[in-house]
Amino acid sequence: MFLKRVCLGIMVCVTMSAAPAQTLLPQGAWNGHLLREDGNIISFHFDIKTEKGKTLLYIINANEKIRVDKVKNTKDSVVFEMPVFESVFRVKKINGRKWEGSWTKAGSKKMLVMPFTAEPQLDSHVQPIKPAIADITGKWAVTFTENEPLYKPGIGEWQQKGNTLRGTILTPTGDYRYLTGVISGDSLRLSTFDGAHAFLFIAKIENGQKISSGIFYSGATSAQPWIAEKDANAVLPDVAAMFMKDPEEKLRFRFQDLQKKMVSIEDPKFKNKVVIVQIMGSWCPNCMDETAFLSEFYAKYKPKGVEVIGLAYEYSTDFERAKNSIEKFKKRFKVQYTLLNTGVTSSDSLRSEKTLPQLTPIKSFPSMIIVDRTGRVAKIHTGFEGPGTGLHYDAFKKEFEATIDKLLK
Repeated sequence: MFLKRVCLGIMVCVTMSAAPAQTLLPQGAWNGHLLREDGNIISFHFDIKTEKGKTLLYIINANEKIRVDKVKNTKDSVVFEMPVFESVFRVKKINGRKWEGSWTKAGSKKMLVMPFTAEPQLDSHVQPIKPAIADITGKWAVTFTENEPLYKPGIGEWQQKGNTLRGTILTPTGDYRYLTGVISGDSLRLSTFDGAHAFLFIAKIENGQKISSGIFYSGATSAQPWIAEKDANAVLPDVAAMFMKDPEEKLRFRFQDLQKKMVSIEDPKFKNKVVIVQIMGSWCPNCMDETAFLSEFYAKYKPKGVEVIGLAYEYSTDFERAKNSIEKFKKRFKVQYTLLNTGVTSSDSLRSEKTLPQLTPIKSFPSMIIVDRTGRVAKIHTGFEGPGTGLHYDAFKKEFEATIDKLLK
């Protein structure tokens, strides 16, 4: 849903890109707004720039900048396609400094649509910011008080400078990526857009140790209460773990690559190699962070005897639709390792039994299965602590490389 907000901005950018000589939107900082069905608004920030004669957009979430440049002009609107996900935006100019339109995103079962508006930041009506009543920098134990049990516990890692707040929230299956926002008085607001989700967190800061009355807005309709208490020792339960049913058995699978050629982990290319099997989907935001990490890691470790195989679980069993999505993902992150289409959707309740029956159920996208040189599973890592998690990401990278180095020896 956050995508939707971003989409708004993106679509605006698209307009400019399509007509650099007659800029439809002024360059500079813009605000996009996604309208939820309950009347709440998820806002996001983007910059419009010209590079090498081409106008494009950068969606900004804390330290992340997402480059948007794929644009198509029609008679009275602009169509913009997100660089990774199955998302299309259509916008029209209301006047020289305001745009309205809609965002459409393909899902596993139906299309999602959200309205949006966008205007330059200089035209935005911003509420006065009050001095923050407390500094909430640090580690917090977060509790989501409704929804499925897998997502109830969380860890908030936040850095506050004056009224500016950045950080993320980790869960047993991953993190909410780059969150950025403000604290005004006792009011907290954090949001993010990554191309697949639009998130907004609001809450009341009671003091430097307690946060109450939180609501987590996701997309067009979802709203979930949350609270938090400062806790430097907060940990997450390992409720998403996967295991080999028989630890002595070798991992086996065989799926089509993007040219419909059957590829097996038992092929000569992977023999006597340390193989990292990535369980992923092109629709998955945390998979973006993991894929960016693995692409860089693969370039460094392939000469040492490491291979990576990505197993994609897409929204559709239609090969061409899945292929198009996977290829966009591959191009965006310059993936050089093997990507295979499992032919099973991410929402299939029997996805594990149909694809990796030797394992207990897949509970988290992404996950990684590390296979040693003999073909046996050495370790399984569920979820992914991305760069938005700061020290957690640094710790993961250190531990991961140590594991691979040990297996290579």
